[in-house]
Amino acid sequence: MSSESGERVGLALFGIGRAGEVHLKNILRERKADLKWIVEENLSHAQEIIEKNLVDVPVIKPEDSDKVFSDPSVRGIIICTPTNSHADLVKKGLKSGKAVFCEKPIANAVEITETCYAEAEKYGQPLFCAMNRRFDPSVRLMKQRMTRGDIGQVYSIKACYRDCPCPPIQFLKTSGGIFHDCGVHFIDIICWILGEGPISVYVQAHAFHNDIAGLGDVDQALIVMKFPSGCTGSIDLSRLSVYGYDQRLEIFGSKGMLEQRNKVPTSVVHYSDIGATHDPIEPTFRERYRESFELELVHFLNVQKGIEKEPSVKKEDALRMCRIADACKESYRTGQQIFLNNYQC
Repeated sequence: MSSESGERVGLALFGIGRAGEVHLKNILRERKADLKWIVEENLSHAQEIIEKNLVDVPVIKPEDSDKVFSDPSVRGIIICTPTNSHADLVKKGLKSGKAVFCEKPIANAVEITETCYAEAEKYGQPLFCAMNRRFDPSVRLMKQRMTRGDIGQVYSIKACYRDCPCPPIQFLKTSGGIFHDCGVHFIDIICWILGEGPISVYVQAHAFHNDIAGLGDVDQALIVMKFPSGCTGSIDLSRLSVYGYDQRLEIFGSKGMLEQRNKVPTSVVHYSDIGATHDPIEPTFRERYRESFELELVHFLNVQKGIEKEPSVKKEDALRMCRIADACKESYRTGQQIFLNNYQC
């Protein structure tokens, strides 16, 4: 692992779908990064993306990805492919001596996630589970102010995650379901802020859209978690918010409250005889978490270069997210509160 801060890190990007295109643009802008390869199943889609972004990088299909793993100039890989392909790519990347940045989740099964981290330890390479909400400046500030005691003892944390637009059905088929795909973001944030995992989880959910119901998934859910400290955490999840990408967070305590509101492009408000209007909230995750995506890439590059010691999302965090998401699925399936002693959270 290099400690030369001025050297650019050679990267390969696997998948340029929803998140992959975001990472592509950030890699191209980041002075510490040098994109060497793009690996994408849909070559016509890839061609459109690289032409739009003026990219001059080889594009290959997954079956030719050995070219990436054998390329010594590639020191890190970024995985943005469907979840069911993550573990295999993670292990190949680590075995070939490359740092791995993997969009969450590492895998949908705890056992497979554990084997991926075992490979990271075996080959001495960093494995970063990309939880970009941790890098949101507002979330980081809330955690900082809570930790220093600004709101006293924490009684509850409430999060709202309503997607916009609803992802295409082809994506949902391979997403791992609403709890592993969406729920883990604020599950991670709440546990990270509190510094503890829940002792129980209870979920109520429903599928309002027939095509999502047909996948055995839901599009609306409420997750309630109880923590050893006595704090409660709740997450309002939805696959579709018609008014924009609704992302809010509230931490309530004995001395007050911290609140993260939705972001809007400008703060201009128009007042007239019919009332007041302002810009709609950010329309998609790309705009809402633009800075978070940029900062998590810089963090990964710094870890690879030895500027930062280790990935901020650790093995224990990734395993906890997976276990709690599994507990959410079990609670929805059974209608029962799930106690997490056996999930080792």
